[in-house]
Amino acid sequence: MRIQKLGVIDDATLELHPGLTVVTGETGAGKTMVVTGLHLLSGGRAEASRVRVGADRALLEGRFLVPAGTGAALVASDAGAEPDEDGSLIALRSVGADGRSRAHLGGRSVPVGVLAQLAEQTLAVHGQNDQLRLLRPAEQRAVLDRFGGEEITELRDRYREVRSEWMRVTEELTERRDRARELAREAELLRHGLTEINAVAPRRAEDVELQQEAKRLADVDQLREAAAAAQAAVSGAPDGDPEQPGALGLLGEARRRLGGVDDPRLRDFEPRVSEALALLVDVGAELGGYLEDLEADPDRLQSVLARQAELKALTRKYAADVDGVLDWAEEAERRLAEVDTSDDALAALRARREELGGLLAGHAVELSAARARAAGRLAEAVTAELGGLAMPHARLVVSVAVRECDEGDPAALNVDGRWSHAGPDGVDDVELRLVAHDGAPELPVHKGASGGELSRVMLALEVVLAHADPVPTLVFDEVDAGVGGRAAVEIGRRLARLAVTHQVVVVTHLAQVAAYADRHVVVDKGSGSGITRSSIRQLEPGERVVELARMLAGMESTETGRAHAEELLEVAERDRATFRLVHTTG
Repeated sequence: MRIQKLGVIDDATLELHPGLTVVTGETGAGKTMVVTGLHLLSGGRAEASRVRVGADRALLEGRFLVPAGTGAALVASDAGAEPDEDGSLIALRSVGADGRSRAHLGGRSVPVGVLAQLAEQTLAVHGQNDQLRLLRPAEQRAVLDRFGGEEITELRDRYREVRSEWMRVTEELTERRDRARELAREAELLRHGLTEINAVAPRRAEDVELQQEAKRLADVDQLREAAAAAQAAVSGAPDGDPEQPGALGLLGEARRRLGGVDDPRLRDFEPRVSEALALLVDVGAELGGYLEDLEADPDRLQSVLARQAELKALTRKYAADVDGVLDWAEEAERRLAEVDTSDDALAALRARREELGGLLAGHAVELSAARARAAGRLAEAVTAELGGLAMPHARLVVSVAVRECDEGDPAALNVDGRWSHAGPDGVDDVELRLVAHDGAPELPVHKGASGGELSRVMLALEVVLAHADPVPTLVFDEVDAGVGGRAAVEIGRRLARLAVTHQVVVVTHLAQVAAYADRHVVVDKGSGSGITRSSIRQLEPGERVVELARMLAGMESTETGRAHAEELLEVAERDRATFRLVHTTG
């Protein structure tokens, strides 16, 4: 990832390898700009305040490895993005000092939402803001659903499908009852219009046909004169006057003369004249038939004019032409079915609502049961993680309870004889609760845990969820805040174990966590001309000892600090080797 003009970072490149990468640095050096850059590449909200002072824009560039056939590859393909030869995709995000933002993927300009869709498949960022978000009831339910996997997803999708139809029928029934008088007036107007149209019974394009027929009947004398003159010109005078032979006579004479010569070249014209003669014979016959059928019919003309008047009465009221009138009638029939407030119509809607309600209640019960099963597994897994994070006596409880409501609730659903609020995600309220130690009360997690304990609870949740999450890259932004000592070492161990199967990036201020890194990146703060500039560089093994000593207590220049740092690195390397061995041997 390359970062330009973002916060205190002027221009820096960060190469993220497989395994665990830690980012450290002094306070104010710009460590969080790494996470901010990843947020922006993930389609996050752009803020003009993040652009470096004096710069016209900030630019983020990242290379994502996207295997063929994955969801991320499908997102890129739909956006028209072109991968590089190695299968990677280049994503770009620029944020102007005026707040405007642009995004590119694989050489194509794309909406920012496309980057968000790509990030959903490739990247998950966990920070302190994410911890706060996890304290919301809706987010806690989403956490449980994510942990439950496909079983809950499929049950929730079926529930949502039925609920959508159930809510539509419920709202329609309520509207018809509450607006009965208004809808009755609308229905009366629709029925009156349909009665008028049905009485006339127009056909599609009938007005066009009648217009043509009326014109022909009104102009019969002129048409007869034109047809007779044309027939005479083709076939000759009706009385056989040789002075008016017509085109047929002239062509016949031409064919006779051509047939009587010996010049082959001249005689070649005779077949073509014969073809023209045959065509004119047909034209003359058809003109004669037209004249025989062309008779003045005053009665038919009056009938056509009367029919036109009937149709015009409809087109004045309902549409510009007959086809439009018929379209209005079809729409009126559909709308009439919707606004029908008769007892029979309301009874049919009530029956449909009850039918859908029974089906929806069944799906809700199945979804609640699946959540309850997943809640037990999630609580057990997180509690086990807490034991390794220096909270051996703490216990997480995941509560799944039906949200009850009054019968008057617009989304009230009868589930097993109780009225429950049928929300878009089910009838369940999910709450994470913590028992801090034996004998302690069971409290909501944000009330039952101190600041440091809350960080550990959230990290335990994230570690457990990561195994249920297909996203290959996980980013943790100072989730170890408020933690120290043995708990800090355990956090480092958890992240290192997670990095065996995921690409993990951690921004941390704890040496105990940084010691477990496969690669250690430091953000250095410098200044010149009164302007703070930060750079990013990867540490060599010897430099890591110095950085860890600084992080421990600012003792990078003392033997004690170095010795402590070296000891941390040795312990971390042994643990990482064990994690890799366990993963390899299964």
